[in-house]
Amino acid sequence: MKTILIALLLLISAGAFAAEPPITVESEGTSVMGDADTIKETYTRALNDAQRNALETATGIFIKTRSLVLNSQLAEDLIYTAVKGRIIKYDILSKGFAAGTDREYVVKIKAVVEPYHPERTGGFSVDLALSKSELKAGDIISMSYKVTEDAYVYLFSIAADGSVTLLLPNSVQRNNFAEKGKTYVYPDKDSKIVLTAQLLPGFKGKFAEERVKIIASKRKDDLLTLGFQEGMFITYDASSTGMMNDLVRRLNRLDPSEWTDSTVTYKISN
Repeated sequence: MKTILIALLLLISAGAFAAEPPITVESEGTSVMGDADTIKETYTRALNDAQRNALETATGIFIKTRSLVLNSQLAEDLIYTAVKGRIIKYDILSKGFAAGTDREYVVKIKAVVEPYHPERTGGFSVDLALSKSELKAGDIISMSYKVTEDAYVYLFSIAADGSVTLLLPNSVQRNNFAEKGKTYVYPDKDSKIVLTAQLLPGFKGKFAEERVKIIASKRKDDLLTLGFQEGMFITYDASSTGMMNDLVRRLNRLDPSEWTDSTVTYKISN
């Protein structure tokens, strides 16, 4: 599908990290000492900030490394879960007030971080279905979804070439709120949007396999930086690691019970 072109490199196979070795990163944290604060309290806050920054840096490296390895198999093997990191060891490289100030305390650490996959609890889920699972080029396609709790949904299309298109929200339909228990159809019957199945230029195989993915979050905060300037949809090519890291960071800030996802596969032939 031309309008369905996407690659979520940051949501990857859970098994992909099963044997992933820890990595070592360096990071800094800062804290401003208030009038009533002790140096120990200020140091602790700066250390916590350094550890948070180390985890965020390591998560980005995990995703970037995996995207390079898994890019070719992304369309074939996605269990779609976000990776987190845990610090298993750290050393203090330096600590003290920043030069020229007696208020800003800086801690620099070297941390060893290993990836893991948080388990989700609770009954929050989303159902996703396509109007057809086997399509001919030119066929019109739609999808339906339903959440078990009020949520904000993001619909993505993952093309065979690893590109990713954000279908919802888009430049003409920015409201992505979904009410608990209600079935939504996208595009709906009154929409100006029409999704048609199309093979990528130069495709010579018998069929192409693509996917549609939905992420539902209980929080209204945007999971992606949305900037609709030209065209109806935002499309990311397979090398758009910035989008991946952005999405992973925002998902990792959520409790696993606050978001859920689902994926469906379809085939396109001539």
